Amino acid sequence: MASVEGSGNVIKIASFNVNSLRARIGNVLTWLRSAKPDVALLQEIKCLDTDLPKLEIEDLGYNFEAVGQKSYNGVAILSKHPFMVEERRLPGGEGDDHARYIEAVIDVAEGKRHKALRVASIYLPNGNPVDTDKFSYKLQWLERLNDHAQQLLDLEEPLVLGGDYNVAPTDDDVYDPAAWANDALCRPESRAGYFRLLNLGYVDAFRALHGAEAHRYTFWDYQAGRWQRDEGLRIDHLLLSPQAADSLDECDIDKTPRNGDKPSDHTPIWCSLDL
Repeated sequence: MASVEGSGNVIKIASFNVNSLRARIGNVLTWLRSAKPDVALLQEIKCLDTDLPKLEIEDLGYNFEAVGQKSYNGVAILSKHPFMVEERRLPGGEGDDHARYIEAVIDVAEGKRHKALRVASIYLPNGNPVDTDKFSYKLQWLERLNDHAQQLLDLEEPLVLGGDYNVAPTDDDVYDPAAWANDALCRPESRAGYFRLLNLGYVDAFRALHGAEAHRYTFWDYQAGRWQRDEGLRIDHLLLSPQAADSLDECDIDKTPRNGDKPSDHTPIWCSLDL
C-alpha cells in the first residue's frame, strides 16, 4: 500500500504480548536481536517499573518506557528512535488503575528527514467470564478506546494502535469457532467494538495485505498441545490510521519466538511503514 516512489525511510513496528518480561527476558532479547524491530510494543510485562530489565534492552539500542503493574498487565514501548510519552492511561475511566495503555510520539529520522509517528501499546481486558463484571469492563474499555481513537484520527498523522486486543475479529481468526462462540474474545459485543474502530477509518494491517487468508494466529494456549496442532486465535492486531495505512509496506506474524525457549503464549505481529 506504500506509494510507488516511497521515501526510503522504512520503519518496522512490532507488537508482542510477552507474558512476563522478567520471566521471558531471554526469549524477548533473542527476538529483538533477530527480528530487529525499530519499534516494539509490549504487553503483559507483569512487573513494576522499578523491576524492569531496562539495561538488557537498552544495551540493544532501544529507548524504553513502560507503565508497569505488579504481577498483572503492564505495557511498554521500545524504540531505536527518540520519543516522548503522551499518555500513560487510556483517557476516561475515572479510577481505572490497570496498566493497559501507553502512547507516544516517535521522532523517526533518517539523515535530515524527520517524521512524527504516533504509536500506542494496548492490552485490552480479556473479559472472561462473560457473566461477570469483567465482561462489562472489557466493553466499557473498548468504548473508551473508540472515543480516544476518534480524537487521534483528528490529528491526521501516521498512527499505529498495536497490541493484544483480546478480540478475534471473525471466525476465520479462531481454530474452532463453535467452541469459542460464547467466549469474551469472540462474543458479538467484543467484535462489534473492534469493528467500530475499523469503521472510524482504521485499517487492520494484517488483513490489508493478507486479504481473506484464514487461520493465521498470534496466540496458542499452553494446554492440550494447541501450539503443536496450530489451534490458535488471531487476537493481536496493528490498526493503522489512514496516513499510516498509505505507507504500509509489509505485515506478517512471526511465529519463531513461540517455538523458542520459555515462550510466551503469544507471538509477535509486525508491519513496516515507508514513511
